[in-house]
Amino acid sequence: MEINSEHKNDIDEILSHKFDMGADYWTTPDNRLIKGSPFSAYDCALMLSELGVSPTDEALVSVAELFLSAWRKDGRFKLYPTGGILPCHTARAAYLLCRLGYQSDERVQKTYQYFLETPYLDGGWRCNKFSFGRGPDTEHSNPFPTLSILSSFRFSKFLNNEPILDTAVEFLLKHWEVRKPIGPCQYGMGTRFFKVGYPFEDYNIFSYVYELSFYDKAKHDKRFLAALQVLQDKLVNGMIIVERNSPKLSKLEFCKKGRPSKLATKRFHEILANIS
Repeated sequence: MEINSEHKNDIDEILSHKFDMGADYWTTPDNRLIKGSPFSAYDCALMLSELGVSPTDEALVSVAELFLSAWRKDGRFKLYPTGGILPCHTARAAYLLCRLGYQSDERVQKTYQYFLETPYLDGGWRCNKFSFGRGPDTEHSNPFPTLSILSSFRFSKFLNNEPILDTAVEFLLKHWEVRKPIGPCQYGMGTRFFKVGYPFEDYNIFSYVYELSFYDKAKHDKRFLAALQVLQDKLVNGMIIVERNSPKLSKLEFCKKGRPSKLATKRFHEILANIS
Protein backbone atom coordinates (compact mmCIF):
# COMPACT_ATOMS: atom_id res chain seq x y z
CA MET A 1 0.00 0.00 0.00
CA GLU A 2 1.34 3.42 -1.01
CA ILE A 3 0.61 5.68 1.94
CA ASN A 4 0.42 9.47 1.91
CA SER A 5 2.86 10.36 4.69
CA GLU A 6 0.55 13.12 5.92
CA HIS A 7 -2.12 10.53 6.76
CA LYS A 8 0.10 7.52 7.55
CA ASN A 9 -0.92 7.30 11.21
CA ASP A 10 -4.61 7.41 10.37
CA ILE A 11 -4.25 4.78 7.66
CA ASP A 12 -2.24 2.55 9.99
CA GLU A 13 -4.92 2.91 12.66
CA ILE A 14 -7.66 1.85 10.22
CA LEU A 15 -5.56 -1.09 9.03
CA SER A 16 -5.00 -2.18 12.62
CA HIS A 17 -8.72 -3.03 12.82
CA LYS A 18 -8.65 -5.24 9.74
CA PHE A 19 -9.23 -8.48 11.65
CA ASP A 20 -11.52 -7.15 14.40
CA MET A 21 -14.57 -8.99 13.05
CA GLY A 22 -12.83 -12.35 12.78
CA ALA A 23 -11.95 -12.35 9.10
CA ASP A 24 -9.78 -10.28 6.76
CA TYR A 25 -10.71 -6.84 5.42
CA TRP A 26 -12.85 -5.69 8.35
CA THR A 27 -15.54 -8.32 7.96
CA THR A 28 -16.84 -11.48 9.60
CA PRO A 29 -16.22 -15.07 8.46
CA ASP A 30 -19.71 -15.08 6.93
CA ASN A 31 -19.20 -11.66 5.25
CA ARG A 32 -21.37 -9.27 7.25
CA LEU A 33 -20.10 -6.32 5.29
CA ILE A 34 -21.50 -3.46 7.36
CA LYS A 35 -21.06 -5.02 10.80
CA GLY A 36 -18.64 -3.34 13.19
CA SER A 37 -19.21 0.34 12.38
CA PRO A 38 -17.24 2.57 12.32
CA PHE A 39 -14.64 -0.09 11.47
CA SER A 40 -16.76 -2.21 9.15
CA ALA A 41 -15.60 -3.15 5.65
CA TYR A 42 -17.85 -0.40 4.29
CA ASP A 43 -16.69 2.33 6.66
CA CYS A 44 -13.00 1.49 6.44
CA ALA A 45 -12.95 1.38 2.66
CA LEU A 46 -14.60 4.80 2.51
CA MET A 47 -12.20 6.26 5.06
CA LEU A 48 -9.17 4.89 3.21
CA SER A 49 -10.53 6.37 0.00
CA GLU A 50 -11.04 9.70 1.77
CA LEU A 51 -7.42 9.56 2.94
CA GLY A 52 -6.17 9.18 -0.62
CA VAL A 53 -5.51 5.44 -0.82
CA SER A 54 -5.76 4.36 -4.45
CA PRO A 55 -8.76 2.26 -5.52
CA THR A 56 -6.24 -0.13 -7.07
CA ASP A 57 -4.71 -0.86 -3.67
CA GLU A 58 -5.03 -4.51 -2.67
CA ALA A 59 -7.17 -3.79 0.39
CA LEU A 60 -9.69 -1.65 -1.50
CA VAL A 61 -9.82 -4.06 -4.44
CA SER A 62 -10.49 -6.90 -2.00
CA VAL A 63 -13.29 -4.98 -0.26
CA ALA A 64 -14.83 -4.14 -3.63
CA GLU A 65 -14.76 -7.83 -4.57
CA LEU A 66 -16.51 -8.70 -1.29
CA PHE A 67 -19.29 -6.24 -2.06
CA LEU A 68 -19.61 -7.38 -5.65
CA SER A 69 -19.95 -10.95 -4.40
CA ALA A 70 -23.04 -9.76 -2.50
CA TRP A 71 -24.72 -8.48 -5.70
CA ARG A 72 -27.96 -10.12 -6.85
CA LYS A 73 -29.27 -10.36 -10.40
CA ASP A 74 -32.10 -7.93 -9.74
CA GLY A 75 -29.54 -5.24 -8.85
CA ARG A 76 -29.80 -5.41 -5.07
CA PHE A 77 -26.98 -6.24 -2.64
CA LYS A 78 -27.32 -8.69 0.23
CA LEU A 79 -24.84 -7.45 2.81
CA TYR A 80 -25.80 -9.97 5.51
CA PRO A 81 -26.04 -13.75 4.98
CA THR A 82 -29.47 -13.88 6.64
CA GLY A 83 -32.43 -11.54 6.79
CA GLY A 84 -34.01 -9.32 4.18
CA ILE A 85 -32.37 -7.18 1.53
CA LEU A 86 -32.95 -3.55 2.48
CA PRO A 87 -32.76 -0.57 0.10
CA CYS A 88 -30.36 1.20 2.47
CA HIS A 89 -27.94 -1.73 2.16
CA THR A 90 -28.07 -1.62 -1.62
CA ALA A 91 -27.60 2.15 -1.45
CA ARG A 92 -24.44 1.78 0.63
CA ALA A 93 -22.99 -0.91 -1.60
CA ALA A 94 -23.63 1.11 -4.75
CA TYR A 95 -22.10 4.26 -3.28
CA LEU A 96 -18.97 2.49 -2.06
CA LEU A 97 -18.43 0.78 -5.40
CA CYS A 98 -18.84 4.07 -7.21
CA ARG A 99 -16.32 5.70 -4.88
CA LEU A 100 -13.92 2.90 -5.76
CA GLY A 101 -14.39 3.37 -9.51
CA TYR A 102 -16.90 0.63 -10.38
CA GLN A 103 -19.71 2.87 -11.66
CA SER A 104 -19.37 1.46 -15.18
CA ASP A 105 -19.44 -2.16 -14.04
CA GLU A 106 -22.49 -3.89 -15.54
CA ARG A 107 -23.63 -4.97 -12.08
CA VAL A 108 -23.65 -1.41 -10.77
CA GLN A 109 -25.42 -0.34 -13.95
CA LYS A 110 -28.12 -2.90 -13.17
CA THR A 111 -28.35 -1.44 -9.65
CA TYR A 112 -28.90 2.00 -11.13
CA GLN A 113 -31.82 0.59 -13.10
CA TYR A 114 -33.20 -1.06 -9.98
CA PHE A 115 -33.23 2.31 -8.20
CA LEU A 116 -34.84 4.07 -11.15
CA GLU A 117 -37.62 1.49 -11.13
CA THR A 118 -38.34 1.54 -7.39
CA PRO A 119 -38.87 5.07 -6.02
CA TYR A 120 -41.72 5.50 -3.56
CA LEU A 121 -44.75 7.71 -4.19
CA ASP A 122 -43.09 10.82 -2.72
CA GLY A 123 -40.01 10.48 -4.90
CA GLY A 124 -37.53 9.05 -2.42
CA TRP A 125 -36.73 5.45 -1.52
CA ARG A 126 -37.88 3.42 1.46
CA CYS A 127 -38.27 -0.09 2.84
CA ASN A 128 -41.16 -1.78 4.57
CA LYS A 129 -39.36 -2.39 7.85
CA PHE A 130 -41.12 -0.40 10.59
CA SER A 131 -38.83 -0.69 13.61
CA PHE A 132 -40.49 2.30 15.32
CA GLY A 133 -44.10 1.42 14.55
CA ARG A 134 -46.42 2.93 11.97
CA GLY A 135 -47.99 6.34 11.66
CA PRO A 136 -48.61 9.16 9.16
CA ASP A 137 -44.95 10.23 9.24
CA THR A 138 -43.67 6.73 8.49
CA GLU A 139 -45.58 6.73 5.21
CA HIS A 140 -42.80 8.84 3.69
CA SER A 141 -39.53 7.69 2.16
CA ASN A 142 -36.37 7.47 4.27
CA PRO A 143 -34.27 10.64 3.82
CA PHE A 144 -30.79 9.22 4.45
CA PRO A 145 -31.07 6.19 2.14
CA THR A 146 -32.50 8.57 -0.47
CA LEU A 147 -29.48 10.85 -0.04
CA SER A 148 -27.16 7.82 -0.28
CA ILE A 149 -28.80 6.70 -3.52
CA LEU A 150 -28.39 10.19 -4.97
CA SER A 151 -24.74 10.00 -3.87
CA SER A 152 -24.18 6.97 -6.07
CA PHE A 153 -25.98 8.55 -9.04
CA ARG A 154 -23.62 11.53 -9.05
CA PHE A 155 -21.01 9.20 -10.54
CA SER A 156 -23.30 8.25 -13.42
CA LYS A 157 -24.59 9.56 -16.73
CA PHE A 158 -27.94 10.09 -15.02
CA LEU A 159 -26.68 13.03 -12.95
CA ASN A 160 -28.75 16.11 -13.91
CA ASN A 161 -30.20 14.09 -16.77
CA GLU A 162 -32.98 12.06 -15.12
CA PRO A 163 -36.32 13.46 -13.84
CA ILE A 164 -36.65 10.68 -11.25
CA LEU A 165 -33.54 11.98 -9.52
CA ASP A 166 -34.87 15.53 -9.57
CA THR A 167 -38.00 14.27 -7.82
CA ALA A 168 -35.82 12.63 -5.17
CA VAL A 169 -33.93 15.89 -4.70
CA GLU A 170 -37.25 17.69 -4.24
CA PHE A 171 -38.24 15.15 -1.58
CA LEU A 172 -35.09 15.98 0.37
CA LEU A 173 -35.60 19.72 -0.07
CA LYS A 174 -39.12 19.34 1.33
CA HIS A 175 -37.63 17.63 4.35
CA TRP A 176 -35.74 20.87 5.01
CA GLU A 177 -39.14 22.51 5.38
CA VAL A 178 -40.83 19.93 7.63
CA ARG A 179 -37.71 18.99 9.66
CA LYS A 180 -39.61 16.38 11.67
CA PRO A 181 -38.68 12.66 11.68
CA ILE A 182 -40.17 10.92 8.64
CA GLY A 183 -39.94 7.54 6.94
CA PRO A 184 -39.99 4.08 8.52
CA CYS A 185 -36.60 4.80 10.15
CA GLN A 186 -37.69 8.29 11.24
CA TYR A 187 -34.89 10.52 10.01
CA GLY A 188 -35.33 14.06 11.32
CA MET A 189 -33.51 17.38 11.34
CA GLY A 190 -32.96 18.08 15.01
CA THR A 191 -29.97 18.95 17.17
CA ARG A 192 -28.01 15.91 16.01
CA PHE A 193 -28.62 16.66 12.32
CA PHE A 194 -27.28 20.20 12.67
CA LYS A 195 -23.94 19.10 14.09
CA VAL A 196 -21.29 18.70 11.41
CA GLY A 197 -20.63 14.98 11.00
CA TYR A 198 -17.46 13.83 9.28
CA PRO A 199 -16.57 11.46 7.73
CA PHE A 200 -19.96 11.14 6.03
CA GLU A 201 -21.41 8.29 8.08
CA ASP A 202 -24.98 9.50 8.49
CA TYR A 203 -27.62 12.12 7.74
CA ASN A 204 -26.37 15.53 8.87
CA ILE A 205 -26.10 19.10 7.65
CA PHE A 206 -22.70 18.52 6.03
CA SER A 207 -23.53 15.35 4.09
CA TYR A 208 -26.93 16.81 3.13
CA VAL A 209 -25.46 19.98 1.60
CA TYR A 210 -22.47 18.21 0.06
CA GLU A 211 -24.43 15.58 -1.85
CA LEU A 212 -27.22 17.91 -2.97
CA SER A 213 -24.65 20.40 -4.30
CA PHE A 214 -24.05 18.09 -7.27
CA TYR A 215 -27.67 18.41 -8.44
CA ASP A 216 -28.81 21.35 -10.56
CA LYS A 217 -32.29 20.91 -9.10
CA ALA A 218 -30.92 21.94 -5.69
CA LYS A 219 -28.09 24.37 -6.41
CA HIS A 220 -30.16 27.56 -6.58
CA ASP A 221 -33.14 26.45 -4.52
CA LYS A 222 -33.78 28.69 -1.51
CA ARG A 223 -34.03 25.68 0.80
CA PHE A 224 -30.65 24.35 -0.27
CA LEU A 225 -29.10 27.81 0.01
CA ALA A 226 -30.52 28.14 3.52
CA ALA A 227 -28.91 24.82 4.49
CA LEU A 228 -25.63 25.93 2.92
CA GLN A 229 -25.75 29.15 4.94
CA VAL A 230 -26.19 27.17 8.17
CA LEU A 231 -23.12 25.12 7.28
CA GLN A 232 -21.15 28.16 6.19
CA ASP A 233 -21.90 29.93 9.47
CA LYS A 234 -20.16 27.08 11.29
CA LEU A 235 -16.79 27.75 9.64
CA VAL A 236 -13.98 28.88 11.93
CA ASN A 237 -11.21 30.76 10.12
CA GLY A 238 -12.50 29.27 6.90
CA MET A 239 -12.22 25.69 8.19
CA ILE A 240 -14.81 22.99 8.86
CA ILE A 241 -14.82 21.96 12.51
CA VAL A 242 -15.88 18.37 13.11
CA GLU A 243 -18.69 18.46 15.65
CA ARG A 244 -19.76 14.86 15.69
CA ASN A 245 -18.53 11.38 14.80
CA SER A 246 -18.12 8.03 16.49
CA PRO A 247 -16.04 8.11 19.71
CA LYS A 248 -14.26 5.06 18.31
CA LEU A 249 -12.62 7.34 15.73
CA SER A 250 -10.93 9.46 18.40
CA LYS A 251 -7.44 8.28 17.39
CA LEU A 252 -7.86 9.52 13.82
CA GLU A 253 -6.43 12.97 13.14
CA PHE A 254 -8.25 13.72 9.87
CA CYS A 255 -11.64 13.79 11.58
CA LYS A 256 -10.79 14.70 15.16
CA LYS A 257 -13.89 15.93 17.00
CA GLY A 258 -13.72 19.60 17.97
CA ARG A 259 -10.82 20.28 15.61
CA PRO A 260 -10.57 21.77 12.12
CA SER A 261 -10.25 19.17 9.37
CA LYS A 262 -8.33 19.85 6.17
CA LEU A 263 -10.08 17.05 4.31
CA ALA A 264 -13.54 18.09 5.51
CA THR A 265 -12.76 21.67 4.46
CA LYS A 266 -11.71 20.35 1.05
CA ARG A 267 -15.18 18.81 0.74
CA PHE A 268 -16.71 22.17 1.67
CA HIS A 269 -14.74 23.84 -1.12
CA GLU A 270 -16.16 21.23 -3.50
CA ILE A 271 -19.64 22.42 -2.52
CA LEU A 272 -18.72 25.99 -3.44
CA ALA A 273 -17.19 24.83 -6.74
CA ASN A 274 -20.31 22.81 -7.56
CA ILE A 275 -22.64 25.79 -7.20
CA SER A 276 -20.39 28.47 -8.67
